[in-house]
Amino acid sequence: MVVHPSHMVSSSDMNTNNDTGNKYLLPIAVIVGGLFIAGAVMWSGSRPAPTGQQAGSQQVGTQPSGLRKVSIDDDPVLGDKNAPVTIVEFSDYECPFCQRSFNDVLPGLKKNYIDTGKVKLVFRDFPLSFHANAHKEAEAAECARSQGDDSTYYMFHDKIFTQTTSNGTGLALTQLPVIAKSLGLNVSQFQQCLDSGTFKAEVDKDISDGSAAGVAGTPAWFIGKSSKDGVIEGQYINGAYPYANFQSAIDELLK
Repeated sequence: MVVHPSHMVSSSDMNTNNDTGNKYLLPIAVIVGGLFIAGAVMWSGSRPAPTGQQAGSQQVGTQPSGLRKVSIDDDPVLGDKNAPVTIVEFSDYECPFCQRSFNDVLPGLKKNYIDTGKVKLVFRDFPLSFHANAHKEAEAAECARSQGDDSTYYMFHDKIFTQTTSNGTGLALTQLPVIAKSLGLNVSQFQQCLDSGTFKAEVDKDISDGSAAGVAGTPAWFIGKSSKDGVIEGQYINGAYPYANFQSAIDELLK
């Protein structure tokens, strides 16, 4: 079932779902839990962090078999536009697991694949409704891009992920024009773009396209061979998986 962002809950909400155990089951849980500690520790290295998702679920990310079609649309590209492999990322600037991927996965992708011309990354917005500032932050990055190019977009993108605490309102909206100024943008033009909602429809289209492709939480990734029409058949990865998982998927496509 495709879950629209308006039906999702935050990671803190998901954590409260774990605190509903029955007191009569506690002794059994302790005994059984002890039997699985070793196995859990061994397996945890390949598990992703949780994602934003449907209320009541305890999904920790999915990496299902099969391919899904998704378009790069007109969204910003990081890397060589003619790279043989495309990664489409649907993300939320206020999602803590998206920030984790920014810190733990993107540097390796950039160094080993993007900067070497093997992969291009396309960033598409999927702000979750319970992250109050995420939609405006997504619009702000588009406003920055409108004064420059894709490189300008990613400089703004990096600034947000670097500065926010990723908790829904981790970056005050008043800081957006400050970031714009630090990048040498026309602040008045930037603020007018943001206040008028110039790119609201653009962000909403990303949400719609992501939902249609089966995105159920953030971060969500599609990794596939590049195509002339901008539509890829990509392996779907939902969650903050370790870099090694991406490396494996990319290397398979580069064979």
